[in-house]
Amino acid sequence: MAEQKKLRVGILGAGEVAQVIHLPTLTLLSSLFTLTSICDISAQTASHCAAKFHIPHHTTSPPELLTHPSVDVVFVLTSDEFHAPYTIAALRAGKHVFVEKPLTLSLPSAQSILDAEAAAPNCAKVFVGYMRRYAPSFVRAFRAEVQTIPRILYARVRDIIGPNAYFVGQSGTEPVRLADFPEGADAERRERVGALVQEAWEGREVTPERMAYTRFLGGLGSHDLSLMREALGGLPERVEAVAVHPPFYNALMTYRNRSAGKEAYAVVYESGVDDVPRFDAHVAVYGEKKSVEIRYDTPYVKGLPIVVVVEEKGEGGEKVRREVMSSYEDAYTAEMRELWGCLVEGRKCKTMVGDALEDLRLFDMMYEAYDGQKAGN
Repeated sequence: MAEQKKLRVGILGAGEVAQVIHLPTLTLLSSLFTLTSICDISAQTASHCAAKFHIPHHTTSPPELLTHPSVDVVFVLTSDEFHAPYTIAALRAGKHVFVEKPLTLSLPSAQSILDAEAAAPNCAKVFVGYMRRYAPSFVRAFRAEVQTIPRILYARVRDIIGPNAYFVGQSGTEPVRLADFPEGADAERRERVGALVQEAWEGREVTPERMAYTRFLGGLGSHDLSLMREALGGLPERVEAVAVHPPFYNALMTYRNRSAGKEAYAVVYESGVDDVPRFDAHVAVYGEKKSVEIRYDTPYVKGLPIVVVVEEKGEGGEKVRREVMSSYEDAYTAEMRELWGCLVEGRKCKTMVGDALEDLRLFDMMYEAYDGQKAGN
């Protein structure tokens, strides 16, 4: 029997998400992936991670990693403002790309990635890291249960969490934070962020509140809103209203059922970060005789269950409650298996660039609602 192909991975950005999530996950999936190169702006961080995870090559030069002959797929794990330029550079070098969500923060920036992918040598592809959508309980149980609701009456999308440091500190991964950054790095980052967010707001003034709103939607928001799109069948018909009170953000949206009557229903989105050590992330869908909810726990502690809770009216009129957990396999591991299948076996994958563009279109709908409310005050 022929040995299955291993993808050779280059890691671009060795910060918290690399050290806590991707490097351990890829190391455990040693039959599918092998780590061959790592790059970080901090030479000490790159060296530390190379030693800890037995990576043969490390550098502070992105072009060196992007053109490395022993790299098949580049993991872009940098801050948001570098996602587009590094993804495009990797595509031009004929490398596949895994880029953490958000793909980027503006539609023009996303379109430039789509154009680069279309012209990339070696049929290089971009896979966007929306790991919650690969959780076995979402793929196998939640979507199937929602399909049995003839008419959706209401849905809720919530992601209210405490500080990441609380969960990272209990992950057992012991990430390091080193600060041997080259002179001018912070200034370049601020300049890139400013230009990208300005592009997202299409020439309108980027106030501190607009900046915070954009960064929040690209960060925590893209997890929830991407999941919502798949669960409910695409973009909402309208964003009726938003509430922007950092660090909490809300939206009221109108969706329509896909059944014959096409009846409208409301979806409430509520999200924010406080200092209480909780992780309340869920999507709940309500019908006349049945509700279905998927509950996520922190991904920073490996193996915590993702549970689907079904409540429905029984034959005798009683409430029947069921809990379904499709697998103990964590969402990041399931996502990496899908990435391998996409790039090696040619499977069709759902979180590609075209799909990520829909998040940015939804962000624009939310920005328009925000501006409309500001103009009306």
